[in-house]
Amino acid sequence: MEIDPNPNPNSTTAPTDSVAQIAQHEPPIPLIPAPILPPIAPIPRPLAPIPSIRPPNGDTAKKHSENADSDEDGDDSGPEYEVSEESRLFRDKQEKAKQDFLMKQRAAALAVPTNDKAVRSRLRRLGEPVTLFGEREMERRDRLRMIMAKLDSEGQLERLMKVLEEEEAVLNAVTMEDGGGEEDGGVNEYPFYTEGSMALLKARYVIAKDSVVKAAMRLERARRKRDDPDEDVDAEINWALENTQSFALDCSEIGDVRPLAGCSFSCDGKFLATCSLTGVAKIWSMPGVKIVSSLKGHVERATDVKFSPTNDQIATASADRTARLWNIEGTLLNTYKGHLDRLARVAFHPSGKYLGTTSFDKTWRLWDTETAEELLLQEGHSRSVYGLAFHPDGSLAASCGLDALARVWDLRSGRSILALEGHVKPVFGISFSPNGYHLATGGEDNTCRIWDLRKKRSLYTIPAHANLISDIKFEPQEGYFLVTASYDMTAKIWSSRDFKPVKVLSGHEAKVTSVDVVSDGQSIATVSHDRTIKLWSSKNAEKDRAMDVD
Repeated sequence: MEIDPNPNPNSTTAPTDSVAQIAQHEPPIPLIPAPILPPIAPIPRPLAPIPSIRPPNGDTAKKHSENADSDEDGDDSGPEYEVSEESRLFRDKQEKAKQDFLMKQRAAALAVPTNDKAVRSRLRRLGEPVTLFGEREMERRDRLRMIMAKLDSEGQLERLMKVLEEEEAVLNAVTMEDGGGEEDGGVNEYPFYTEGSMALLKARYVIAKDSVVKAAMRLERARRKRDDPDEDVDAEINWALENTQSFALDCSEIGDVRPLAGCSFSCDGKFLATCSLTGVAKIWSMPGVKIVSSLKGHVERATDVKFSPTNDQIATASADRTARLWNIEGTLLNTYKGHLDRLARVAFHPSGKYLGTTSFDKTWRLWDTETAEELLLQEGHSRSVYGLAFHPDGSLAASCGLDALARVWDLRSGRSILALEGHVKPVFGISFSPNGYHLATGGEDNTCRIWDLRKKRSLYTIPAHANLISDIKFEPQEGYFLVTASYDMTAKIWSSRDFKPVKVLSGHEAKVTSVDVVSDGQSIATVSHDRTIKLWSSKNAEKDRAMDVD
């Protein structure tokens, strides 16, 4: 196909031969002129660092080294990848976390002594500090575990363990030569039981004999109430709760110049004992709250006071590590010494022959009230023991402490028969119900727990207060209600049938530290950091007494 070079029809067309001749004399004209480019120079290396490029999925960037011959050949190397400071720090942090996790795994698999003396001994042999400032037993054991794990990771544990085994073998050999440890092969064992005195054996016999009689009487009374058609327990409970609903402030009196710490009614309800941070305990007459006598003798603050359930003797506990026994006139009868730290609470056995004390030395002790002889030193709590209560039969004792645990002890055998776990913070108040199978505890977690000793579990949890519960008491006659005192400046009354709130006793202007209920259940006494004693009485009971007089 030929293309007409002159498509215009009006133009004249030259002959073909002439066109060919012209084409022979003229050079061909190219359609697109070829550009002339200068030679390519090598790309110079940048002076400034190329910004880092983070590879996807967190892969480590690869840095390519530039070959010296590539410049001569004119070949360009690929882009350089450099790890940023942020990526390097993140990678180091991740690697450290991994190493810590592996270290903890290795530490968890190691066997570490549980006895604190053995832990201290091993730390000393490893050349580490035996204890650090403010370090507790469990923290010291965890530190030993991490040290052993670190040595294990460094490959030094086997050598150190070999040295320790040789030292123990030498010590055992020395012990065998001295004649000690022949029966058990030279191994020092920590006994769970300590041989008691003859006085303790006699006390256990007396407690067992009395408790059997009291338990039989309590069970016979319960059967009579259950089987007698004339006995209406629900009506009695309703009447008692109606009386508690009518409780009102009857009297308020300044108890001391410093905050009050404890209070207790006498067995007949005619006297009230209080103690304060001045170290002085005072006896007040009821119901007028008139001072009778002052009990002076403690050199530190007094922490608790209790009346004997059988007579008018008073026991006080103090931060001077002693408990003291007084009569109603203020005469000192006995002093109980032996605790290694300040005392918290004191409680009389129902027989009145024995006195129990709790202390911040992690023990509670049982004393003979007449001879002031220490009968029992009971361990079992991992932290300070605070509260103590005796069963109405006298066969059991219950203790609570700062380890958030309550324990029930059989005084006839010395065994810990029940550990009540449920509180998440220290437990300060504990009380047995007169029915014999309910136990109430209250603590820093603001709750009051009711435990069933027959089922060995928590029966009910009362979210009682807005602050910690400092003390708790059952009504001593029938146990139809219980009272809790709290640092939220109130005391509350709860029904023991369904554990619902019945009455709030508000009037204190500071923390309520202690509460007690009179034997007939018609009056309640509370003491507080506002230095006042407040007496709460039932208005219905006053009306009944007025009608009896008429």
